[in-house]
Amino acid sequence: MAGKRVGLKRLAREYITILKNPVECIEAHPLEEDLFEWYYVLKPVQSPYNDGVYYGKLVFPSEYPMKPPDIYMITPSGRFETNTKICLSMSSFHPESWNPSWSVSTILLGIMSFMYEDTITTGSIETTIKQKKRYARKSLKFNKKFDNFKNFLKKQVTSFDTYIV
Repeated sequence: MAGKRVGLKRLAREYITILKNPVECIEAHPLEEDLFEWYYVLKPVQSPYNDGVYYGKLVFPSEYPMKPPDIYMITPSGRFETNTKICLSMSSFHPESWNPSWSVSTILLGIMSFMYEDTITTGSIETTIKQKKRYARKSLKFNKKFDNFKNFLKKQVTSFDTYIV
């Protein structure tokens, strides 16, 4: 139970940091009822993804920050399978390479960086640049099908102050 409190405290602090110092092209919010589940939006500036709005999910273990999260992409991107765990060095696929100093922001920047690579791994797919651009153009319309996404950009969770004490 002490480990879970450490994770809650750390995630609450990270959220406050994200709100005070937002990372360009990235937005992330935890669920109000579960600080271990976060949703994010990536808005890459480099082609072929620059017209896209990519929605995804991070699921943190109760042992965070000592163990890495599961990473999912919900929006079709032409780079990742949707709703499938993504294998990255900072995901639960590779706990041996996880660094507890990494943060939610670090993870999200890593996902966006990996989008621009051609490396194939579990949860990634191969498509042409043309296909990626088509997914980018359709991404916002796709995301709007989800109520959680529609409320996402308006959201700021304020009920986590109790975890910071």
